[in-house]
Amino acid sequence: MRFSRFLFYPVVFGFFILSTLACHKTDKIDSTAGLKLSFSVDTVFFDTVFPTIGSVTRRLIVHNPNKNKVSVASIRLAGGGNSSYRINVNGNPTLTASDIEIAGGDSLFIFVKVTIDPNKSDIPFVVSDSIEFTTNGTYQNVKLVAWGRNAIFYRNATLKGNFVWDSLRAHVIYGFLRIDTNATLTILPGTRVYFHKDAWLSISFHSTLKVHGVLGQPVRFQGDRLDPFYKDLPGQWGGIYLDQGSRDHEITYAVIKNGTFGLSADSLGSQGAPLLLLNDCIIRNMTSIGIFAYGSNIRSENCVIGDCGGYAVYVEYGGTYDFRQLTVANYWYASVRHVPSIGLTNFTQDTLGNKKPNALTNAYFGNVILFGAEDEEIMLDSVATAPFNFTFDHALLKTLHPAGNASGYVHCIVNKDPGFVDVSKYDYRIDSISPAIHKGSAAISISIPYDINGVTRGQDPDLGAYEYVKKN
Repeated sequence: MRFSRFLFYPVVFGFFILSTLACHKTDKIDSTAGLKLSFSVDTVFFDTVFPTIGSVTRRLIVHNPNKNKVSVASIRLAGGGNSSYRINVNGNPTLTASDIEIAGGDSLFIFVKVTIDPNKSDIPFVVSDSIEFTTNGTYQNVKLVAWGRNAIFYRNATLKGNFVWDSLRAHVIYGFLRIDTNATLTILPGTRVYFHKDAWLSISFHSTLKVHGVLGQPVRFQGDRLDPFYKDLPGQWGGIYLDQGSRDHEITYAVIKNGTFGLSADSLGSQGAPLLLLNDCIIRNMTSIGIFAYGSNIRSENCVIGDCGGYAVYVEYGGTYDFRQLTVANYWYASVRHVPSIGLTNFTQDTLGNKKPNALTNAYFGNVILFGAEDEEIMLDSVATAPFNFTFDHALLKTLHPAGNASGYVHCIVNKDPGFVDVSKYDYRIDSISPAIHKGSAAISISIPYDINGVTRGQDPDLGAYEYVKKN
Protein backbone atom coordinates (compact mmCIF):
# COMPACT_ATOMS: atom_id res chain seq x y z
CA MET A 1 0.00 0.00 0.00
CA ARG A 2 2.88 2.33 0.81
CA PHE A 3 4.35 1.71 -2.64
CA SER A 4 0.96 2.42 -4.29
CA ARG A 5 0.53 5.66 -2.35
CA PHE A 6 3.99 6.89 -3.40
CA LEU A 7 3.15 6.08 -7.01
CA PHE A 8 -0.27 7.72 -6.94
CA TYR A 9 0.71 11.22 -5.74
CA PRO A 10 3.36 11.92 -8.38
CA VAL A 11 0.94 10.83 -11.12
CA VAL A 12 -1.81 13.14 -9.83
CA PHE A 13 0.65 15.98 -9.46
CA GLY A 14 1.84 15.43 -13.01
CA PHE A 15 -1.70 15.59 -14.39
CA PHE A 16 -2.27 18.79 -12.42
CA ILE A 17 0.83 20.41 -13.90
CA LEU A 18 -0.07 19.37 -17.46
CA SER A 19 -3.66 20.54 -17.16
CA THR A 20 -2.53 23.87 -15.72
CA LEU A 21 -0.10 24.39 -18.57
CA ALA A 22 -2.77 23.46 -21.10
CA CYS A 23 -5.20 25.95 -19.59
CA HIS A 24 -2.63 28.70 -19.65
CA LYS A 25 -1.89 27.95 -23.29
CA THR A 26 -5.58 28.02 -24.23
CA ASP A 27 -6.23 31.21 -22.25
CA LYS A 28 -3.33 33.09 -23.83
CA ILE A 29 -4.52 36.00 -25.98
CA ASP A 30 -2.83 35.92 -29.36
CA SER A 31 -1.78 39.45 -30.35
CA THR A 32 -0.16 38.46 -33.65
CA ALA A 33 -0.84 41.05 -36.35
CA GLY A 34 -2.95 39.90 -39.28
CA LEU A 35 -5.15 37.42 -37.41
CA LYS A 36 -8.59 37.15 -38.93
CA LEU A 37 -12.01 35.97 -37.83
CA SER A 38 -14.34 33.89 -39.99
CA PHE A 39 -18.07 34.42 -40.38
CA SER A 40 -21.04 32.19 -41.06
CA VAL A 41 -21.97 34.47 -44.00
CA ASP A 42 -20.40 37.49 -45.70
CA THR A 43 -23.79 39.20 -46.03
CA VAL A 44 -26.76 39.00 -43.67
CA PHE A 45 -29.87 39.24 -45.84
CA PHE A 46 -33.31 40.26 -44.66
CA ASP A 47 -35.34 39.32 -47.71
CA THR A 48 -38.80 39.40 -46.15
CA VAL A 49 -41.21 41.73 -47.93
CA PHE A 50 -42.69 43.60 -45.00
CA PRO A 51 -46.48 44.12 -45.23
CA THR A 52 -46.37 46.69 -42.40
CA ILE A 53 -43.59 47.97 -40.15
CA GLY A 54 -41.11 45.12 -40.29
CA SER A 55 -39.08 43.74 -37.39
CA VAL A 56 -36.94 40.69 -38.21
CA THR A 57 -33.95 39.14 -36.44
CA ARG A 58 -31.08 37.19 -38.02
CA ARG A 59 -28.09 35.41 -36.44
CA LEU A 60 -24.45 35.92 -37.38
CA ILE A 61 -21.83 33.47 -36.08
CA VAL A 62 -18.33 34.88 -35.61
CA HIS A 63 -15.72 32.11 -35.38
CA ASN A 64 -12.14 32.29 -34.11
CA PRO A 65 -10.29 29.74 -36.26
CA ASN A 66 -7.01 30.41 -34.45
CA LYS A 67 -5.48 28.08 -31.83
CA ASN A 68 -5.37 30.68 -29.09
CA LYS A 69 -7.82 33.18 -27.70
CA VAL A 70 -8.24 36.47 -29.54
CA SER A 71 -9.53 39.80 -28.31
CA VAL A 72 -11.71 41.67 -30.80
CA ALA A 73 -10.83 45.28 -30.16
CA SER A 74 -14.00 46.65 -31.72
CA ILE A 75 -17.33 45.39 -33.03
CA ARG A 76 -19.46 48.25 -34.30
CA LEU A 77 -22.54 48.95 -36.39
CA ALA A 78 -21.18 51.18 -39.13
CA GLY A 79 -24.35 53.27 -39.43
CA GLY A 80 -24.46 53.95 -35.70
CA GLY A 81 -27.61 55.40 -34.20
CA ASN A 82 -28.96 56.47 -37.61
CA SER A 83 -29.02 52.89 -38.90
CA SER A 84 -32.20 50.88 -39.43
CA TYR A 85 -30.32 47.96 -37.83
CA ARG A 86 -29.52 47.04 -34.24
CA ILE A 87 -27.09 44.42 -32.97
CA ASN A 88 -26.86 42.26 -29.85
CA VAL A 89 -23.36 41.10 -28.85
CA ASN A 90 -22.97 38.55 -26.06
CA GLY A 91 -26.54 39.20 -24.99
CA ASN A 92 -26.04 42.97 -24.79
CA PRO A 93 -27.97 45.30 -27.13
CA THR A 94 -25.39 47.81 -28.38
CA LEU A 95 -24.13 49.88 -31.28
CA THR A 96 -20.50 49.13 -30.46
CA ALA A 97 -18.62 46.64 -28.27
CA SER A 98 -14.96 46.58 -27.25
CA ASP A 99 -12.41 43.96 -26.19
CA ILE A 100 -14.63 40.94 -26.82
CA GLU A 101 -12.66 37.74 -26.19
CA ILE A 102 -13.25 34.55 -28.21
CA ALA A 103 -11.46 31.37 -27.16
CA GLY A 104 -9.42 29.46 -29.70
CA GLY A 105 -11.69 27.46 -31.99
CA ASP A 106 -14.77 28.96 -30.34
CA SER A 107 -17.51 31.23 -31.66
CA LEU A 108 -19.47 34.36 -30.80
CA PHE A 109 -23.14 34.90 -31.65
CA ILE A 110 -24.35 38.29 -32.84
CA PHE A 111 -28.07 38.87 -33.36
CA VAL A 112 -29.05 41.50 -35.91
CA LYS A 113 -32.44 43.19 -36.05
CA VAL A 114 -33.87 45.53 -38.68
CA THR A 115 -36.93 47.72 -38.41
CA ILE A 116 -38.31 49.26 -41.62
CA ASP A 117 -41.57 50.80 -42.70
CA PRO A 118 -41.74 49.66 -46.33
CA ASN A 119 -44.55 52.08 -47.15
CA LYS A 120 -42.43 55.18 -46.59
CA SER A 121 -41.50 56.63 -49.98
CA ASP A 122 -38.21 58.14 -48.79
CA ILE A 123 -36.71 54.75 -47.83
CA PRO A 124 -34.43 53.18 -50.49
CA PHE A 125 -35.45 49.90 -52.09
CA VAL A 126 -32.37 48.26 -50.61
CA VAL A 127 -31.31 49.35 -47.10
CA SER A 128 -27.64 48.57 -46.48
CA ASP A 129 -25.23 48.78 -43.55
CA SER A 130 -22.41 46.65 -42.14
CA ILE A 131 -20.91 45.31 -38.92
CA GLU A 132 -17.24 46.22 -38.64
CA PHE A 133 -14.64 44.15 -36.76
CA THR A 134 -11.11 45.15 -35.75
CA THR A 135 -8.79 42.40 -34.45
CA ASN A 136 -5.08 43.00 -33.87
CA GLY A 137 -5.26 45.90 -36.30
CA THR A 138 -7.04 43.84 -38.99
CA TYR A 139 -10.30 45.28 -40.34
CA GLN A 140 -13.15 43.02 -41.51
CA ASN A 141 -16.82 43.61 -42.17
CA VAL A 142 -20.07 41.74 -42.76
CA LYS A 143 -22.65 43.45 -44.93
CA LEU A 144 -26.28 43.91 -43.87
CA VAL A 145 -28.94 44.07 -46.59
CA ALA A 146 -32.72 44.43 -46.26
CA TRP A 147 -35.51 45.19 -48.68
CA GLY A 148 -36.73 48.67 -47.82
CA ARG A 149 -39.96 49.20 -49.77
CA ASN A 150 -42.91 47.21 -50.96
CA ALA A 151 -41.61 45.71 -54.19
CA ILE A 152 -40.88 42.37 -55.80
CA PHE A 153 -37.28 41.37 -55.16
CA TYR A 154 -35.02 38.95 -57.03
CA ARG A 155 -31.68 37.86 -55.60
CA ASN A 156 -29.44 35.67 -57.80
CA ALA A 157 -32.62 34.18 -59.23
CA THR A 158 -33.65 32.20 -62.30
CA LEU A 159 -37.20 32.46 -63.65
CA LYS A 160 -38.60 29.45 -65.47
CA GLY A 161 -41.69 29.87 -67.64
CA ASN A 162 -43.57 32.93 -68.83
CA PHE A 163 -43.87 36.02 -66.63
CA VAL A 164 -45.66 39.35 -66.90
CA TRP A 165 -44.47 42.32 -64.85
CA ASP A 166 -46.84 45.23 -64.28
CA SER A 167 -46.48 48.66 -62.73
CA LEU A 168 -48.33 47.94 -59.47
CA ARG A 169 -45.03 47.27 -57.69
CA ALA A 170 -41.44 47.94 -58.62
CA HIS A 171 -39.12 45.04 -59.45
CA VAL A 172 -35.71 45.09 -57.77
CA ILE A 173 -32.79 42.90 -58.85
CA TYR A 174 -29.97 42.12 -56.44
CA GLY A 175 -27.05 40.18 -57.90
CA PHE A 176 -28.56 38.79 -61.08
CA LEU A 177 -31.84 37.69 -62.61
CA ARG A 178 -31.77 35.11 -65.39
CA ILE A 179 -34.73 34.31 -67.63
CA ASP A 180 -34.34 30.60 -68.25
CA THR A 181 -34.48 28.65 -71.51
CA ASN A 182 -37.77 28.71 -73.46
CA ALA A 183 -39.27 31.49 -71.34
CA THR A 184 -40.72 34.94 -71.98
CA LEU A 185 -40.60 38.01 -69.78
CA THR A 186 -43.20 40.61 -70.73
CA ILE A 187 -43.00 44.05 -69.09
CA LEU A 188 -46.06 46.31 -69.24
CA PRO A 189 -46.24 50.13 -69.52
CA GLY A 190 -45.02 52.21 -66.60
CA THR A 191 -43.17 49.36 -64.91
CA ARG A 192 -40.02 50.27 -62.95
CA VAL A 193 -37.10 47.85 -62.83
CA TYR A 194 -34.34 48.74 -60.37
CA PHE A 195 -30.90 47.16 -60.07
CA HIS A 196 -28.73 47.10 -56.96
CA LYS A 197 -25.02 47.77 -57.38
CA ASP A 198 -23.50 45.64 -60.20
CA ALA A 199 -26.75 43.69 -60.71
CA TRP A 200 -27.74 42.51 -64.19
CA LEU A 201 -30.51 40.86 -66.20
CA SER A 202 -29.92 38.12 -68.78
CA ILE A 203 -32.28 36.51 -71.29
CA SER A 204 -31.16 32.97 -72.03
CA PHE A 205 -31.19 30.58 -75.00
CA HIS A 206 -34.55 30.43 -76.81
CA SER A 207 -36.04 33.00 -74.42
CA THR A 208 -37.54 36.39 -75.17
CA LEU A 209 -37.82 39.85 -73.62
CA LYS A 210 -40.88 41.95 -74.52
CA VAL A 211 -40.90 45.50 -73.16
CA HIS A 212 -44.18 47.26 -73.98
CA GLY A 213 -43.80 50.83 -72.79
CA VAL A 214 -45.97 53.54 -74.35
CA LEU A 215 -45.63 57.28 -74.79
CA GLY A 216 -45.95 58.89 -71.37
CA GLN A 217 -45.55 55.54 -69.58
CA PRO A 218 -42.11 54.19 -70.46
CA VAL A 219 -40.59 51.17 -68.77
CA ARG A 220 -37.60 52.30 -66.69
CA PHE A 221 -34.39 50.37 -66.03
CA GLN A 222 -32.00 52.05 -63.60
CA GLY A 223 -30.12 51.78 -60.29
CA ASP A 224 -32.05 51.39 -57.05
CA ARG A 225 -30.61 54.52 -55.41
CA LEU A 226 -33.16 57.28 -55.93
CA ASP A 227 -31.72 60.05 -53.76
CA PRO A 228 -30.61 63.17 -55.70
CA PHE A 229 -26.88 62.34 -55.69
CA TYR A 230 -27.56 59.17 -57.71
CA LYS A 231 -30.02 60.68 -60.18
CA ASP A 232 -27.47 60.90 -62.99
CA LEU A 233 -24.58 58.86 -61.61
CA PRO A 234 -23.33 56.30 -64.17
CA GLY A 235 -22.12 52.78 -63.41
CA GLN A 236 -24.66 51.93 -60.71
CA TRP A 237 -25.58 48.53 -62.19
CA GLY A 238 -24.44 46.05 -64.82
CA GLY A 239 -26.62 45.83 -67.91
CA ILE A 240 -29.13 43.77 -69.91
CA TYR A 241 -27.77 40.71 -71.74
CA LEU A 242 -29.62 39.24 -74.69
CA ASP A 243 -27.68 35.99 -74.70
CA GLN A 244 -26.62 33.91 -77.66
CA GLY A 245 -29.58 31.91 -78.93
CA SER A 246 -32.21 34.15 -77.39
CA ARG A 247 -34.70 35.53 -79.89
CA ASP A 248 -37.50 37.89 -80.97
CA HIS A 249 -36.83 40.65 -78.43
CA GLU A 250 -38.91 43.83 -78.57
CA ILE A 251 -38.18 46.92 -76.50
CA THR A 252 -40.47 49.90 -76.99
CA TYR A 253 -40.56 53.13 -75.00
CA ALA A 254 -37.94 52.23 -72.44
CA VAL A 255 -35.49 54.40 -70.51
CA ILE A 256 -32.26 52.56 -69.71
CA LYS A 257 -29.83 54.67 -67.72
CA ASN A 258 -26.94 54.94 -65.25
CA GLY A 259 -25.44 51.48 -65.78
CA THR A 260 -22.16 50.04 -66.99
CA PHE A 261 -23.68 49.26 -70.38
CA GLY A 262 -27.22 49.35 -71.73
CA LEU A 263 -27.85 46.36 -73.99
CA SER A 264 -25.64 43.49 -75.10
CA ALA A 265 -27.02 41.61 -78.11
CA ASP A 266 -25.13 38.38 -78.79
CA SER A 267 -25.47 36.73 -82.21
CA LEU A 268 -28.55 36.04 -84.26
CA GLY A 269 -32.10 35.28 -83.16
CA SER A 270 -34.83 33.51 -85.14
CA GLN A 271 -33.89 32.82 -88.73
CA GLY A 272 -34.80 35.73 -90.98
CA ALA A 273 -35.96 37.97 -88.10
CA PRO A 274 -34.05 40.61 -86.11
CA LEU A 275 -32.79 39.55 -82.72
CA LEU A 276 -33.99 42.90 -81.38
CA LEU A 277 -36.56 45.50 -82.37
CA LEU A 278 -35.66 48.68 -80.46
CA ASN A 279 -38.08 51.58 -80.82
CA ASP A 280 -38.60 54.93 -79.04
CA CYS A 281 -35.98 54.20 -76.38
CA ILE A 282 -33.48 56.31 -74.47
CA ILE A 283 -30.17 54.78 -73.40
CA ARG A 284 -27.85 57.14 -71.57
CA ASN A 285 -25.21 57.66 -68.93
CA MET A 286 -23.34 54.36 -69.25
CA THR A 287 -19.74 54.05 -68.09
CA SER A 288 -19.02 51.71 -71.00
CA ILE A 289 -21.18 51.00 -74.08
CA GLY A 290 -24.76 51.95 -74.88
CA ILE A 291 -25.45 49.07 -77.30
CA PHE A 292 -22.96 46.26 -77.85
CA ALA A 293 -23.82 43.97 -80.76
CA TYR A 294 -21.88 40.81 -81.57
CA GLY A 295 -22.62 39.31 -84.98
CA SER A 296 -26.24 40.28 -84.41
CA ASN A 297 -29.33 41.66 -86.16
CA ILE A 298 -30.93 44.83 -84.77
CA ARG A 299 -33.60 47.11 -86.18
CA SER A 300 -34.10 50.43 -84.42
CA GLU A 301 -36.33 53.49 -84.82
CA ASN A 302 -36.60 56.78 -82.91
CA CYS A 303 -33.93 56.05 -80.30
CA VAL A 304 -31.59 58.30 -78.33
CA ILE A 305 -28.21 57.17 -77.04
CA GLY A 306 -26.28 59.69 -74.99
CA ASP A 307 -23.30 60.16 -72.72
CA CYS A 308 -21.41 56.88 -72.68
CA GLY A 309 -17.87 56.45 -71.40
CA GLY A 310 -17.20 54.18 -74.38
CA TYR A 311 -19.03 53.61 -77.65
CA ALA A 312 -22.68 54.57 -77.96
CA VAL A 313 -23.06 51.76 -80.52
CA TYR A 314 -20.37 49.15 -81.04
CA VAL A 315 -20.67 46.39 -83.63
CA GLU A 316 -18.23 43.51 -83.36
CA TYR A 317 -18.03 40.49 -85.67
CA GLY A 318 -20.36 41.87 -88.32
CA GLY A 319 -24.10 41.24 -88.63
CA THR A 320 -27.03 43.23 -89.97
CA TYR A 321 -28.24 46.57 -88.54
CA ASP A 322 -30.81 49.19 -89.44
CA PHE A 323 -30.94 52.39 -87.38
CA ARG A 324 -33.42 55.06 -88.44
CA GLN A 325 -34.15 58.44 -86.84
CA LEU A 326 -31.37 57.80 -84.32
CA THR A 327 -29.82 60.52 -82.15
CA VAL A 328 -26.38 59.82 -80.71
CA ALA A 329 -25.19 62.65 -78.44
CA ASN A 330 -22.02 61.59 -76.65
CA TYR A 331 -20.84 64.33 -74.32
CA TRP A 332 -19.22 62.18 -71.64
CA TYR A 333 -17.56 64.26 -68.93
CA ALA A 334 -17.11 61.82 -66.03
CA SER A 335 -13.69 60.74 -67.35
CA VAL A 336 -11.65 60.69 -70.55
CA ARG A 337 -13.32 58.85 -73.41
CA HIS A 338 -10.79 57.08 -75.63
CA VAL A 339 -13.09 55.69 -78.33
CA PRO A 340 -15.57 57.24 -80.78
CA SER A 341 -19.34 57.01 -80.46
CA ILE A 342 -19.89 54.58 -83.35
CA GLY A 343 -17.68 51.54 -83.93
CA LEU A 344 -18.21 49.09 -86.81
CA THR A 345 -16.12 45.95 -87.41
CA ASN A 346 -16.44 42.72 -89.41
CA PHE A 347 -14.22 40.60 -87.20
CA THR A 348 -13.48 39.51 -83.67
CA GLN A 349 -10.17 38.55 -82.08
CA ASP A 350 -9.29 35.33 -80.31
CA THR A 351 -7.18 35.11 -77.17
CA LEU A 352 -4.00 35.20 -79.26
CA GLY A 353 -5.04 38.35 -81.10
CA ASN A 354 -5.88 36.58 -84.37
CA LYS A 355 -8.73 38.20 -86.29
CA LYS A 356 -11.73 36.01 -87.09
CA PRO A 357 -13.87 37.53 -89.89
CA ASN A 358 -17.64 37.63 -90.26
CA ALA A 359 -19.59 39.63 -92.81
CA LEU A 360 -20.99 43.02 -91.88
CA THR A 361 -23.85 42.43 -94.28
CA ASN A 362 -25.19 45.92 -93.74
CA ALA A 363 -25.00 48.70 -91.19
CA TYR A 364 -27.55 51.28 -92.25
CA PHE A 365 -28.00 54.64 -90.52
CA GLY A 366 -30.81 56.72 -92.05
CA ASN A 367 -32.00 60.20 -90.98
CA VAL A 368 -29.59 60.20 -88.05
CA ILE A 369 -27.49 62.52 -85.91
CA LEU A 370 -24.20 60.95 -84.79
CA PHE A 371 -22.37 63.57 -82.78
CA GLY A 372 -20.27 64.07 -79.67
CA ALA A 373 -17.39 65.87 -77.99
CA GLU A 374 -14.53 64.07 -79.81
CA ASP A 375 -13.07 65.12 -83.15
CA GLU A 376 -13.71 61.63 -84.53
CA GLU A 377 -16.98 59.93 -83.58
CA ILE A 378 -17.02 57.14 -86.20
CA MET A 379 -14.65 54.17 -86.25
CA LEU A 380 -14.63 51.82 -89.27
CA ASP A 381 -12.34 48.81 -88.83
CA SER A 382 -12.44 45.86 -91.22
CA VAL A 383 -10.56 42.92 -92.65
CA ALA A 384 -10.59 42.26 -96.38
CA THR A 385 -11.64 38.62 -96.05
CA ALA A 386 -15.29 39.43 -95.20
CA PRO A 387 -17.85 41.93 -96.57
CA PHE A 388 -17.95 45.31 -94.83
CA ASN A 389 -21.03 47.24 -95.89
CA PHE A 390 -22.19 50.43 -94.22
CA THR A 391 -24.34 53.39 -95.26
CA PHE A 392 -24.88 56.78 -93.67
CA ASP A 393 -27.94 58.06 -95.51
CA HIS A 394 -29.10 61.61 -94.75
CA ALA A 395 -26.96 62.01 -91.64
CA LEU A 396 -25.31 64.69 -89.55
CA LEU A 397 -21.90 63.31 -88.58
CA LYS A 398 -18.91 64.28 -86.45
CA THR A 399 -16.06 62.69 -88.36
CA LEU A 400 -12.70 63.12 -90.02
CA HIS A 401 -13.63 60.55 -92.67
CA PRO A 402 -14.16 61.75 -96.22
CA ALA A 403 -17.91 62.04 -96.51
CA GLY A 404 -19.64 63.98 -99.28
CA ASN A 405 -20.05 61.64 -102.23
CA ALA A 406 -17.71 58.97 -100.86
CA SER A 407 -18.95 55.40 -100.87
CA GLY A 408 -21.20 54.73 -97.89
CA TYR A 409 -22.09 58.41 -97.37
CA VAL A 410 -25.33 59.74 -98.89
CA HIS A 411 -26.45 63.38 -98.36
CA CYS A 412 -24.38 63.80 -95.19
CA ILE A 413 -23.71 66.96 -93.19
CA VAL A 414 -20.28 66.85 -91.57
CA ASN A 415 -19.01 68.55 -88.40
CA LYS A 416 -21.80 71.08 -87.97
CA ASP A 417 -23.10 71.45 -84.43
CA PRO A 418 -26.56 69.85 -84.30
CA GLY A 419 -27.88 72.58 -81.97
CA PHE A 420 -29.14 70.40 -79.12
CA VAL A 421 -31.30 72.30 -76.62
CA ASP A 422 -29.08 71.62 -73.56
CA VAL A 423 -26.47 68.85 -73.47
CA SER A 424 -25.71 69.56 -69.78
CA LYS A 425 -29.27 68.50 -68.96
CA TYR A 426 -29.38 65.56 -71.40
CA ASP A 427 -31.90 67.46 -73.54
CA TYR A 428 -31.14 66.31 -77.07
CA ARG A 429 -34.06 67.90 -78.82
CA ILE A 430 -32.93 70.20 -81.61
CA ASP A 431 -33.30 73.95 -81.40
CA SER A 432 -34.37 76.43 -84.07
CA ILE A 433 -30.80 76.93 -85.37
CA SER A 434 -30.14 73.23 -85.93
CA PRO A 435 -28.82 72.24 -89.38
CA ALA A 436 -30.74 68.97 -88.94
CA ILE A 437 -34.13 70.63 -89.51
CA HIS A 438 -35.85 69.40 -92.70
CA LYS A 439 -32.70 67.55 -93.82
CA GLY A 440 -34.18 64.06 -93.59
CA SER A 441 -35.65 61.91 -96.31
CA ALA A 442 -39.39 61.19 -96.22
CA ALA A 443 -38.69 57.86 -97.92
CA ILE A 444 -36.56 56.78 -94.94
CA SER A 445 -39.13 57.84 -92.32
CA ILE A 446 -42.25 56.73 -94.20
CA SER A 447 -42.88 53.96 -91.66
CA ILE A 448 -42.00 56.28 -88.75
CA PRO A 449 -44.58 59.08 -89.00
CA TYR A 450 -44.07 60.31 -85.41
CA ASP A 451 -40.97 61.20 -83.44
CA ILE A 452 -40.10 59.83 -79.98
CA ASN A 453 -42.39 62.43 -78.37
CA GLY A 454 -45.31 61.70 -80.68
CA VAL A 455 -44.75 64.77 -82.90
CA THR A 456 -45.77 64.37 -86.55
CA ARG A 457 -42.86 64.32 -88.99
CA GLY A 458 -44.60 65.33 -92.22
CA GLN A 459 -43.02 65.42 -95.65
CA ASP A 460 -39.81 67.18 -94.61
CA PRO A 461 -38.58 65.25 -91.59
CA ASP A 462 -35.73 66.36 -89.39
CA LEU A 463 -32.69 64.23 -88.65
CA GLY A 464 -32.59 62.30 -85.39
CA ALA A 465 -35.21 61.08 -82.95
CA TYR A 466 -36.74 64.50 -82.27
CA GLU A 467 -38.64 66.79 -84.61
CA TYR A 468 -38.10 70.47 -84.02
CA VAL A 469 -41.14 72.06 -82.36
CA LYS A 470 -41.45 75.81 -82.71
CA LYS A 471 -41.99 77.60 -79.41
CA ASN A 472 -45.08 79.79 -79.14
